[in-house]
Amino acid sequence: QEASHRFTLPTSGSGGAVRQENFVLSTSGTDQVKGVMTLQGDALCQADVNLKMPRNNQLLHFAFREDKQWKLQQIQDARNHVNQAIYLLTNRDVNYQFKTGLEVLKLMDAVMLQLSRARNRLTTPATLTLPEIASSGLTKMFTPALPPDILVNFYINLNKLCLTVYQLHMLQPSTTKNFKPTGGSVLHNPGAMFEFGSQRYEVSHVHKVECVVPWLNDALVFFTVSLQLCQQLKDKISVFSSYWNYRPY
Repeated sequence: QEASHRFTLPTSGSGGAVRQENFVLSTSGTDQVKGVMTLQGDALCQADVNLKMPRNNQLLHFAFREDKQWKLQQIQDARNHVNQAIYLLTNRDVNYQFKTGLEVLKLMDAVMLQLSRARNRLTTPATLTLPEIASSGLTKMFTPALPPDILVNFYINLNKLCLTVYQLHMLQPSTTKNFKPTGGSVLHNPGAMFEFGSQRYEVSHVHKVECVVPWLNDALVFFTVSLQLCQQLKDKISVFSSYWNYRPY
């Protein structure tokens, strides 16, 4: 229940809308990329990114269009899994009596599966190829439009909201004899190559900025505690089951 409450954030005012939270994404010691994100439940409703280009120190600024929001699928999925775990525990009559230990073990396994999936959605970001990032709807979210040599990606990693900015340079046809497209990854490194729209690119610079989302941190703690409680109940049931099965007479 505590984990579930973290995914339904306090509402503001009488309209019932989920409260908006602002986060500043940056890294210490460098100001190449700074981002201010507004998170509303599982949606990024505003994003404001400043990028200082290494070559000429030119400052690029781009922000979400006012009519756009970006759903963070990881948060949505984690919330759905924890709600499914609660449903498994509560969809019985209040007077229901369990008949066997095995029945309880099966229920605990089903609940633990949902809790593990919820936790894994936050701890394991999707591995994407660079063409997948380039063709993502995220590239259409910004005004002014992203330059063709910039890619961005948002994701959740544990308790952090992460923004990755990739700077690219086009590979000339004469220099593509050593071209090797890079596979899927959470974070691509400089030198990674890919082809998109009949043009070949190489990643020249990678900037990753992040910040902690406190309620995600809480949710991860509660997932761990919940899984431990389920396991303790399973262990106790197993002890009693072996006791009843052992009948020396």
